[in-house]
Amino acid sequence: MERKVIHLNIADFSVAVERQIDSSLRSRPLIIAPQASRSIVYDMSEEAYQDGVRKGMLLSMARNRCRGAVVLPPQQEQYRKMLLECFNRARHFTPLVECSNGNGHLYLDVTGTHRLFGPAPDIGWRLRKILLKDLGLDPIWSVAPNKLTAKVASRLVKPVGEYIVAAGEEESVLAPLPVGLLPGIVPADLYRLRGVHISKAHQVAALSVEELSIICGSRARAVYQTVRGIDQEPVQPPTAHNTGGSFAHTFSPDTNHVATVRAALATLVSQAGYNLRSRQLACCRIGVQLLYTDGVEVIRQAVTKCPAADDSSLEQLAQTALYRAWHRRVRLRQVTLLSSRYCRPAQQLSLFEPVSQKKEKNKKISSACDVICQRYGAGVVKRGIQLGQQSTSHTIL
Repeated sequence: MERKVIHLNIADFSVAVERQIDSSLRSRPLIIAPQASRSIVYDMSEEAYQDGVRKGMLLSMARNRCRGAVVLPPQQEQYRKMLLECFNRARHFTPLVECSNGNGHLYLDVTGTHRLFGPAPDIGWRLRKILLKDLGLDPIWSVAPNKLTAKVASRLVKPVGEYIVAAGEEESVLAPLPVGLLPGIVPADLYRLRGVHISKAHQVAALSVEELSIICGSRARAVYQTVRGIDQEPVQPPTAHNTGGSFAHTFSPDTNHVATVRAALATLVSQAGYNLRSRQLACCRIGVQLLYTDGVEVIRQAVTKCPAADDSSLEQLAQTALYRAWHRRVRLRQVTLLSSRYCRPAQQLSLFEPVSQKKEKNKKISSACDVICQRYGAGVVKRGIQLGQQSTSHTIL
């Protein structure tokens, strides 16, 4: 049976939600950014984008480029509620619905549902009309045999429209496109391909895996499959095991001072640990995303086989990821901590492995700090490494 994946993309999702809350904003350029010193742009409307505003840009620079824009702080709770409403309406057609990054992207695997709801394009039309009628949101939608091709197809018709890719057409649809438009192609791949004057997907598709390995090294197989529209990744409905969290800290001023960066990271670790323990969860993967002054972003991660929830274990993972990402001399504007691969921590000790007294002590310390924070408020207890920072942090869940 041919696989059918629908991708719904609510363009500029946070802007669309803000305009739904306040209809007077619909005719004005809009910038979403925290009202803080050295804050950066979280999202912007199409009008602001045309004036040169970009995500991750300093708010002061964005104001200069789009002087008539309205600036509003992000309302994460409102965005989560609206995305949940979209998710619930999409789930009527299939249980396989994935929310991608919480930014207005939904994937639906509607393979085999045609007997109930008709062909996949009919489902796309119906779902668009439902979201427009019930929530006032007008999504772009596409249908393709996999998530990768569906996402590219919706990008081709942005900011409004639909695109249908039949089975077998994946490579021909991707062929004329710039390589940078394809999901899964990382900046290092683009840099190496540009070094040999390759910029289009069909140019990459003309190369074998062996030839690509000379250019892209260990990334050759992934690049080879991406430009051909090969993607076996399933649509994953949200569960406690794959729901992630993000915690960001903005420096003021930008810095590359080791103690300051580690202090900021320790604060984010404490926030992530408290969030995990309050939900009775642990995680096996920690990622660190660095945003440099010149706009370059670098993401690296660290993985453990033993699920971690106490601050000490999480900090070890976070520092590993930090030093894997931090190799430039340019100052940092923002550091973001990403947690994923959630699971329930083991309640029973191993029968054969020796008990680590240090780990047990760290768990008890973290639990004691949680009790104090629950009684007197988050952040009242800090570790020594967290002291001395003077920048503003904010949390995104």
